[in-house]
Amino acid sequence: MLQNIRDNSQGWIAKAIIGIIVALLALTGVDAIFTSTSNSQNAAAVNGKKIGTVELTQAVEMQRRQLLQQLGQDFDASLLDEKLLREAALKGLIERTLLLQSATDAKFAFSAQALDQLILKTPEFLVDGQFSAERFDQVIRQLGYNRLQFRQMLEQEMLIGQLRAGLANSGFVTDAQVNAFASLEKQTRDFATLTLKADPAAVVLSDDDIKAYYTAQASEFMTPEQVVLEYVELNKESFFDQVEVSDEALKTAYEDEIANLAEQRRAAHILVEVSDKLNDEQAKAKLLEVQKRLQQGEDFATLAKEFSDDSGSAVEGGDLGFAGPGVYDPAFEQALYALTENAVSAPVRSEFGWHLIKLLGVQAPEVPSFASLEEKLQRELKARQVEQRFVEVAKNLEDAAFEASDLAQPAQELGLQVKVTDAFGRQGGEGLTANRQVIEAAFSAEVLEDGSNSSVIELDPNTLVVVRVKEHKKPEQLALEQVAESIRAQLTKVRASEAVK
Repeated sequence: MLQNIRDNSQGWIAKAIIGIIVALLALTGVDAIFTSTSNSQNAAAVNGKKIGTVELTQAVEMQRRQLLQQLGQDFDASLLDEKLLREAALKGLIERTLLLQSATDAKFAFSAQALDQLILKTPEFLVDGQFSAERFDQVIRQLGYNRLQFRQMLEQEMLIGQLRAGLANSGFVTDAQVNAFASLEKQTRDFATLTLKADPAAVVLSDDDIKAYYTAQASEFMTPEQVVLEYVELNKESFFDQVEVSDEALKTAYEDEIANLAEQRRAAHILVEVSDKLNDEQAKAKLLEVQKRLQQGEDFATLAKEFSDDSGSAVEGGDLGFAGPGVYDPAFEQALYALTENAVSAPVRSEFGWHLIKLLGVQAPEVPSFASLEEKLQRELKARQVEQRFVEVAKNLEDAAFEASDLAQPAQELGLQVKVTDAFGRQGGEGLTANRQVIEAAFSAEVLEDGSNSSVIELDPNTLVVVRVKEHKKPEQLALEQVAESIRAQLTKVRASEAVK
């Protein structure tokens, strides 16, 4: 049974690891990667395991972005219900925690060797069909992981996947269910049809018939309710031409930029993991044996290939490539930065096990010229000023719109233009009037009935609007002459159908 589960799980394993990478990469650059940041507030607790509000917020963001990707760029993000997203994300986190706990309680395991093979064969980590340690590091750093953290995360996902596969493969169908399905599947039905053709030409309608229908169904023949809006728009991009960056500010920014450049250190390591098979004492003893062989003159890279439990670097002789501060486990990093070139550390304990660390090289930071960074720094400094200015003007717009009886005054105070939309109904129109928030504001009691300006509406992170009803076109009765032909066509169809029944 267990072998069957293992065999059938290979497909989902390959999909799962790629799915994890794709999902996490989708969040890169928006600071939504799951981090190890602790938080005092918790969204839930599952058998004592706490789910933090930060983790929940990040899960909601991941879910939102995945939905937007599936629904396409034309989908109105304002239609997504934040409460439902949050409930679904929390449910998913609780389910994941329960599954991981169940897998642990059931003694499910995913061996280090199997994990190694997964990493080595993952397409995202291959270059020209071969595993690339450099590509591996590049991808997982984008995800916010170092190698050891990525292995830990991946192992958890594989344990959950094993449990899911086990549950799926343990299902069974009784003979009675098979027989019932077969009898339903094999049933046939014989039937005959008779098509009766309606004859609209035989229907005779008088003007009185048309008028009577019009009178009885008067509510069907009304003009739609519509509004025409005035609005002012605040766009962040428009502020870039209004801000200037001084030479002094550019110089200060350049000095800060180069001051933050850190040297890169090329490390190699031999890891002996602490696991169910090797406790802390045994793992350290094994590493001490490796250290003795190293002290006797054996090659570090050769020993790494033979003994290191980090398969990604083991095939490269333990080489982890160049990395700056903040990448590795704190204890690992402290030991690495204490080494001179080609020196090997004493055994170092991290959260993953015991390491011997060798410093292969030091790469001094390359200091870029001011000219090469000037455009970038100017853009960044302008962006900061624009962001600050945008927030200030947005607050001024909100206050002015609340206090004013029209949009002319806020527009004049803030140097904005009052624009006018085409008429549209409660189903929305095009462009601005297709936005769900704008539609809801336009037909709200405050704006439509009281004649007030709306509150500030965020169309996207860079665009805000305030709307006001310029014209309210209430439903009006259409004249009989306007709808007589459509009534005649409708009645003719109805009576022709009734005649053949």
